[in-house]
Amino acid sequence: MQIKVFLNEDEMPRQWYNLAADLPTPLPPPLGPDGKPVNPEMLAPVFPMNLIEQEVSQERWIDIPEEVLQLLYRWRPSPLHRAYALEKYLGTPAKIYFKNESVSPPGSHKPNTAVPQAWYNKQFGTKKLTTETGAGQWGSALSFAGALVGLEVKVYMVRISFDQKPFRKIMMETWGGKCVPSPSPYTEAGRKILEEMPDTPGSLGIAISEAIEEAVSDPSGKTKYALGSVLNHVMLHQTIIGLETKKQLEKIGENKVDVVIGCAGGGSNFAGLSFPFMYDKINGADIDIIPVEPASCPTMTRAPYKYDFGDVAKMTPMLPMHTLGHGFIPPPIHAGGLRYHGMAPLVSGAIKDGLATPRALHQLECYEAAVTFARTEGIIVAPETSHAVAAAIQEAKKAKEEGKEKVILFNLSGHGLMDLSGYEKYFAGELHDYALPEEELEKYQQEIADLPSVESVK
Repeated sequence: MQIKVFLNEDEMPRQWYNLAADLPTPLPPPLGPDGKPVNPEMLAPVFPMNLIEQEVSQERWIDIPEEVLQLLYRWRPSPLHRAYALEKYLGTPAKIYFKNESVSPPGSHKPNTAVPQAWYNKQFGTKKLTTETGAGQWGSALSFAGALVGLEVKVYMVRISFDQKPFRKIMMETWGGKCVPSPSPYTEAGRKILEEMPDTPGSLGIAISEAIEEAVSDPSGKTKYALGSVLNHVMLHQTIIGLETKKQLEKIGENKVDVVIGCAGGGSNFAGLSFPFMYDKINGADIDIIPVEPASCPTMTRAPYKYDFGDVAKMTPMLPMHTLGHGFIPPPIHAGGLRYHGMAPLVSGAIKDGLATPRALHQLECYEAAVTFARTEGIIVAPETSHAVAAAIQEAKKAKEEGKEKVILFNLSGHGLMDLSGYEKYFAGELHDYALPEEELEKYQQEIADLPSVESVK
């Protein structure tokens, strides 16, 4: 009974996979405030040109620099696990596998892109990186990456998560990062929000505005912005997850995967596991690919696919994506990393092309699944990851009802050892399910009604 499948360092993928090269419907371009396509030079105040080149690339395979591989070896390749104990508990004929991304030093998949982004910025001459973080996973990962390559890191953390998860701030500080709650008094965007809504829990959209504002306000040009999800180059870096997984499954003779699952807030861990399998699906494979989101933040399942800004202050280009509206203030659920108003353009495009079928779940079912997983497999997962666990359990029960021996694969995107307050509230009966009311959705949609439709740009 082989529970874990490992790769050696010399078996690790040497290239990232770029879904943009194979997406059946090419992505519409990012737009500027004037509604015209953004060219690479217009992104230069925010990102280094070497990452901008990856962002706009149509190459299917992009080489991973040897220096980046040397940094990734600290925790990669990550193990693939067979969830025998969970299978037995559920009495399912399905095989359940999970890719364990919780083994990285910060405890999640986020360093897979934080390290390359920091390295490329260092090569470009950047001295400081600014960023936002929801649950704190991304801020921790970028602080870790900054320590590895020698960059200063400033993190704007969504206020509700800053208050709920103080140990995340300490992790960032241990790696040399500076973490402040957002909205903050340090930027014009933050001050404006605090004046209008002094008790706001904050949002990723607000934190992004603050981080970008600080980056573009540096007269030296040596401060750049780093994003932990949504953009194409972030999805690209994360595909090392799925590429490793395919090699591991091949090692044990598992030639057919039926279901691929990942939680999705901005899309990075889901894309990381699923995009290499989408390549197979585009080429004829029969695979159900399921991104899972909270019912309280139903970006993929209830929001339209259209152009919108990535942040509240409209400092980002307009991107084609499923969006609740950039002004959306999410409820303070514990899955802080899944509280973003938009979905990655590549993930949104994949949904539009029928390559992925999104699902929304309530947090009580997700916590129940996480506790079941902890009491069978032993790992306490992050609240975000619990959505993938819950969907995997749903699929395993479905296989039992159908009497089918399916192969189910999900991404364990991070551990929950810094998120135990959510488990505490679950056990105390203090958590409740919350579906976003239709009138709330309509309110935020009205705010973006005048933005371009995807159809108008083609």
